[in-house]
Amino acid sequence: MTEITIYSAVVCPYAHRTRLALLEKGITFDLIEIDLQNKPANFIEISPYGKVPAIKHGQEKVWESAIINEYLEEVFPHPQLLPQNPIARAQARIWVDFANTRFVPTFSNLLRSLDTEQQKQAAQELYNHLQFIESEGLSKLSQNGPYWFGKSVSLVDLTFYPWFERWAVIEEYRGFKFPSEFTRIKNWWNAVSQRESVKAIANPKEFYLERYARFASAPASVN
Repeated sequence: MTEITIYSAVVCPYAHRTRLALLEKGITFDLIEIDLQNKPANFIEISPYGKVPAIKHGQEKVWESAIINEYLEEVFPHPQLLPQNPIARAQARIWVDFANTRFVPTFSNLLRSLDTEQQKQAAQELYNHLQFIESEGLSKLSQNGPYWFGKSVSLVDLTFYPWFERWAVIEEYRGFKFPSEFTRIKNWWNAVSQRESVKAIANPKEFYLERYARFASAPASVN
């Protein structure tokens, strides 16, 4: 009998995060796919915001991907996906917040904006975020390991990765190729993409190009 039910949508990068966390922890779960364009009438009872992911654990409900992932870390502590050291754990939460409040909104702005000037601004901002991740994140925290905090994968890795799997979307529709100078990020990206959890639910770039096309109805190059 499974303990967790996750309400997900395969195209959603936020739901992608939580599915990865479940797989990394080896938690058996029931997956209920939600059509985001035609949500069930009773979905609001599961997810009051009407968004995926949401989970049920017994009679309890939790929503919002970052909060769900921390809940899973507390309830299913092994294998550990947050550093044990308090300062490292605080740093992990800072990077999750950076993803949620800076990196992801900029990625979305670049894709969704139909104004060329706004696209250029978003592209520059996204480049700056990558530079910050390279210099202040991976270069300082990963040491010689392949992941954000070294040799062990963490919630930070799982938080960022779904947008990198979707990178072909902004490359195709907004002309933003991943900058070759960010070698630490590229090495991290390659390492995470080879994890069994990631490969188990990975989709090819064509899948994302088809499904994100409607967000980029006025293609424009920003390079």
